[in-house]
This record gives sequence, structure tokens and C-alpha cells, in this order.
Amino acid sequence: MNCRSKFLIAAGMLAFVSFRALADGDPARGEKLAYTCMGCHGIENYQNAYPAYSVPRLGGQQPAYIVSALEQYQSGSRPHPTMRGFASSLDAEDRADLAAYFSAQVPPAAGPEPVGTAPPQAEPCGACHGRNGRGTTPDYPNIGGQHSDYIAHALNAYRLGKRKNPIMAPLAQPLTPEDIEALAEYFSAQPGLQTPRQD
Repeated sequence: MNCRSKFLIAAGMLAFVSFRALADGDPARGEKLAYTCMGCHGIENYQNAYPAYSVPRLGGQQPAYIVSALEQYQSGSRPHPTMRGFASSLDAEDRADLAAYFSAQVPPAAGPEPVGTAPPQAEPCGACHGRNGRGTTPDYPNIGGQHSDYIAHALNAYRLGKRKNPIMAPLAQPLTPEDIEALAEYFSAQPGLQTPRQD
């Protein structure tokens, strides 16, 4: 067996273990851990202080994406002082449990056809995010129903290199402010993500 084959087997086993951990996330424990999160993410239209944009909706988000985002905040590849401070205190089990809790708040199923007419710039987005903003694999976030100003903020962060992502950076760099506004408005209008509610 050559080195490449061994690497592929190891990578596959690692991916299996990772997805198994996500599948085993405990939403009840995640709800308890999410108490701190709800001070921002549980308030509809709550704004980040600076720069000002809506705190993202997490209800119904892909669990693998939530875990990945928390890891990126912890490493600093996604810049946000509050989120980095919070994520730095989490271990793998905490991340999986939070992801299980937020993803379990499943929004109404999106229809087979998108709402409205997609701008031309949305065509490449559909490969990962679906034509109606539903991630095509667990690794790709749902963006349907996300706040439009948050989508715009994220696209600008990728465009300017503030968020590091080898897929998003080259797609976002050529976008104009008008392109970003059109994409944000279109995807935010799709059925999808919700502000989570704690009982």
C-alpha cells in the first residue's frame, strides 16, 4: 500500500469519526451550553456593536458548519473578539453539543423552487448553498433566511481577506457592492434559518 492510499484511508477514517461525533452531539446539553449564546443569537434583529450588522440566525444551521465556525473563531481565522473568547473555552464535545442543539431547531422545509428571481451572481453560489440557500452538504452553511446585512458582512469579509476560505475568497473578490447587496437580499428572502428560542 503506497503513502497516498494510506493517507486517503486515514483521511476517510478521520472524517467518519468527525461526523460520528457530530451525530452523537447532545442537544439537551447543548441547550444548557447555549445559555450564553442566547444573549446575542436569541434576540431577533440584535446588532453586533462594531461594525454594526445583525447577529446571525443559527436555528436550523448545519451542525458540521457550526462546529467548523467555532473552530475557526478559536483559531482566529475568523476575526471576532467576543466569539474568539467564547469559542476558546469550548472542547470538541461542547462544539458538537451546541451544533446539535442549534441544528435541531429545524426551520420550515424550503420549497423545491427558490422564492423570487436569482441575480446572475447567485449561479456559482448554488453549487454549495443550493439555489434556495440550503447547504448541499453538511459542510456548507444554510444561508436561506439569514439576515441580509449579515450575508453582506460575510461576503465583504471574504472579499477583503478578513475571513480565510479557499473557496469563498476567489468567488467574493470580484463582487461589487451592488452584487453583494443583490445576493444578500435574494438569499435572505428564502425560507430557512430562524432566530433560536430557549424555553
